Amino acid sequence: MAIVRSKRQSRVAGWARYSALAVGAVLFLIPFYLLLRSAFMREQDLGSPDFHWLPPQWETANLTGLFSNPAIPMARSLVNSGLISVTQTVAVLVISGLAGYGLARIPYRWSNAVFYFITATLLIPAAVTFVPSFVLVSTLGWISTLRGLIIPGLFQALATFLFRQFFLGFPKEIEEAAFIDGLGYWGTFWKIVVPNSMGFVAAIGTITFIGSWNAFLWPLVIGRDQESWTVQIALSTFLTAQSVQVSQLFMAALVAIVPLLLMFLFLQRWIVEGVERTGIAGD
Repeated sequence: MAIVRSKRQSRVAGWARYSALAVGAVLFLIPFYLLLRSAFMREQDLGSPDFHWLPPQWETANLTGLFSNPAIPMARSLVNSGLISVTQTVAVLVISGLAGYGLARIPYRWSNAVFYFITATLLIPAAVTFVPSFVLVSTLGWISTLRGLIIPGLFQALATFLFRQFFLGFPKEIEEAAFIDGLGYWGTFWKIVVPNSMGFVAAIGTITFIGSWNAFLWPLVIGRDQESWTVQIALSTFLTAQSVQVSQLFMAALVAIVPLLLMFLFLQRWIVEGVERTGIAGD
């Protein structure tokens, strides 16, 4: 009887967990459902007092009108955001990865001092460094250029800190075997450490890409003309326009999140692996 009771309790607990996960998934997907539904609705249907579960008429003209709107260069903004996000993500992974590995594995006199200095910069609010960064970029003549949008974000102290902590826990035996085979620190990093750390690299890369893609304040200040707008600046233009086309705003928001969804679907396995191995999401 005790065994039967234990199995029954285990089955009930399993159903309870799955039910809670199902409810959470539905609540999480509601905003995406509303976004997708509203993106293909007409203006008069959005303003109607009657709620529609699905668009009464699927308005595909919202998509074509979004990219043909001369006041908002949506296509150019998507390209700019893609270039900025991909460049910054690759640079952060390479620069912060090398810095983190050097701080974790290469012994030199001032390694701890350098690490503490990098960690201390995380305590400085972004608002404190915003004005000096703007003055520097303005002095270099990088206003309204991709250089001014990309270069200040090529290094991140948080990514360096996380890489360093991760490499401290990387098995030294594997690296020692590589050293015996004649590989130095450079060869060991690229041929041994990186291939065995793809889960963590994918997790850091995803966080960096999302942060770069969703950045608003710095592109708003630096991107003075339409040629240097990012997708977030283009989205904000819908809200500041004198006549707001709500259907196109929803469509623009839908288009803006598609690259993030595709990247997550493509890297999902490595992201989950990285989170499980490193606990990057916290306890």
